Amino acid sequence: MSRVYNFSAGPAVLPEEVLKEAADEMLDYKGCGMSVMEMSHRSKTYDNIIKEAEADLRELMNIPDNYKVLFLQGGASQQFAAIPMNLMKNGVADYIVTGQWAKKAYQEACMYGKANKIATSEDKTFSYIPDCSDLPISEDADYVYICENNTIYGTKYKTLPNTKGKTLVADVSSCFLSEPVDVTKYGVIYGGVQKNIGPAGVVIVIIREDLITDDVLPGTPTMLKYKTHADADSLYNTPPAYGIYICGKVFKWLKKMGGLEVMKTRNEEKAKILYDFLDESKLFKGTVRKEDRSLMNVPFITGNDELDAKFVKESKAAGLESLKGHRSVGGMRASIYNAMPKEGVEKLAAFMKQFEAENL
Repeated sequence: MSRVYNFSAGPAVLPEEVLKEAADEMLDYKGCGMSVMEMSHRSKTYDNIIKEAEADLRELMNIPDNYKVLFLQGGASQQFAAIPMNLMKNGVADYIVTGQWAKKAYQEACMYGKANKIATSEDKTFSYIPDCSDLPISEDADYVYICENNTIYGTKYKTLPNTKGKTLVADVSSCFLSEPVDVTKYGVIYGGVQKNIGPAGVVIVIIREDLITDDVLPGTPTMLKYKTHADADSLYNTPPAYGIYICGKVFKWLKKMGGLEVMKTRNEEKAKILYDFLDESKLFKGTVRKEDRSLMNVPFITGNDELDAKFVKESKAAGLESLKGHRSVGGMRASIYNAMPKEGVEKLAAFMKQFEAENL
């Protein structure tokens, strides 16, 4: 069977050459006689794998020396608690709620201190990013939190909020490595890797060193202290070793492709194919305000639930996989991460055009 075009939001499509390379090394990694899956995380061979992965990520993102890179477990959702536990020194934080995941992070933070919802786009089903140029930032806020790309709703911050000097914390799970970023604008930038980087089970946290201290909320578990992992170079306990190894291969693939500037151009070209079609279509329509559209996640609807279901069924039969929208919003969603080839997006647009001709 040939491979399908996988538009899943995560776990998501990975570069085919990375999968082939991993398959070739499955039983014997570089002549050591065993798989990375079986290897001690304390071995010299594995130490090289994780250190090289970190070095490549630092190069790709131009991460300054005063930031630590942590390879952790528990997914982005576990960070919803770790962030307030580690950073809420005054017990106050400001949250901008632009989707389901920012909302969950905000609700979690409410358990640990005073979390203020300073802006939200809930009034229009999270279909836009609010104006963040002059927000009521709390004077004693320890940080301002955003989810930069909203996987479910297909919105993306094109300009970071004006935090008025407060530390910015961003969940970048679904736009990680899709374009260049200025890491110095963030105190913490983190994300689960299962959308744009690797298999589920790894979360990467890039955190400024001055934010890593022993001064955490009372009762913070050892495993949720950033200092625990920073001091041990992500090897305090057994890390998600195989997942990190695949992430490392994806970093090398990204470097080979030309880095994040090249990926941004590629991603813009792919997204344009879909958005141009949606803007002209008489059957389908996008659900996001134009200026806030994500390059990674493209939600769309016909306005008819039965027709939506028919489209999802027929697209699957045509080798276009996982186009059903998130259960909370319905409709359709195409996730077109870095590893989705342009041909996949072209095939989807052609299928949509054909479906429209047959169903209008």
